[in-house]
Amino acid sequence: MSAPATAGAGPRILVLGYGNRGRQDDGLGPAVADAIAALRWPNVTTWENDQLALEDTIEVAAHELVVFVDAAREGPAPFTLERIAPAMNIAFSSHLLAPETVLAIAGQQFGAAPQAYLVAIRGYGFAFEEGLTDGAARNLELALAALRERIAVLVKEAA
Repeated sequence: MSAPATAGAGPRILVLGYGNRGRQDDGLGPAVADAIAALRWPNVTTWENDQLALEDTIEVAAHELVVFVDAAREGPAPFTLERIAPAMNIAFSSHLLAPETVLAIAGQQFGAAPQAYLVAIRGYGFAFEEGLTDGAARNLELALAALRERIAVLVKEAA
C-alpha cells in the first residue's frame, strides 16, 4: 500500500515502513508509514510492505531521499536513526533484502542514488497477534515526532 506524494517543489521523499502488523511490534514500520501518509505533505510518498522486496527498488529509485523504517528486536530505545549507503548483500533467501541492498539495486538498475536513512524503532513483543505493546507505542510516538520534525523542515525549505 502506498500514499503518493502531491506535486510540489523540492526533493521527492519516500518513507518506506516494513514489518508484519500481525506480529505485534513488528508492525512499527507500517504504523509510521500510516502516520506520515495522514499528513499529506507535498513530495512525500509512503510505502509499506511486510518485508523489503526487489519491487521496492523501483519506488526507491524515484526519490531523492528515502527513510526506511523497521522494528528493532534489540538495541537502544526509543529508536535509532542512521544514514545508510548502498551495499550489495544478498542472502540465500530472497526474503532477506536489507535496505542497503535495495539501495544498491536501485543504483545498479536505475542509476538512482537517493540519500537514505534507517530508523529502527525498539519493539518488545513479536508474537502472532495484532497491536503494539505499550512500550513500542511510546517509542513509536517519539520516533514519529523526530521524523515529522525532520521531514517538515525539508517540506518547508521546498515551499
